[in-house]
Amino acid sequence: MVSKHPIAIDPVGYVKTEAVGDQIKDKTRTSEIIIDPKLQFALDGITDYSHIYVLFWLHEIPQEKRATLKVHPRGRSDMPLVGVFAARTNLHPNPIGLTLVELVKVEGNVLTVRGLDAFNGTPVLDIKPFDSWDIAKEPRVPRWWLKLEEEKQKKL
Repeated sequence: MVSKHPIAIDPVGYVKTEAVGDQIKDKTRTSEIIIDPKLQFALDGITDYSHIYVLFWLHEIPQEKRATLKVHPRGRSDMPLVGVFAARTNLHPNPIGLTLVELVKVEGNVLTVRGLDAFNGTPVLDIKPFDSWDIAKEPRVPRWWLKLEEEKQKKL
């Protein structure tokens, strides 16, 4: 049974970016994460990592869209209809974003990162350093995902 106890999370910071619309999908673009100054000491040692995971709240997703349970991956009707937990979509009951980004630099409580797909003002919930444990040696993925990857490789 799913617990109905409320969960309260205070953001650790927010995103500062000039990217708008689809520009946030540009993995070469840099943006900043402004960490709450009270948490600055929590960043000690972070510069030893080249990459970090950023967890953030997709605050622009309206409540009614969070009731969506099935989607076509990438919004493409030629892809199968799958549950939101089986797709990389922002339409989840809890709109939590997760992105692996390159850590470019840290100045005080400001992290400059490359590849963050979040809008300006997005609340940042947590930051975790990349770890080699995060790599799956032989992942299993659906056929539609392989098709999307093949199409992406052809564009490169």
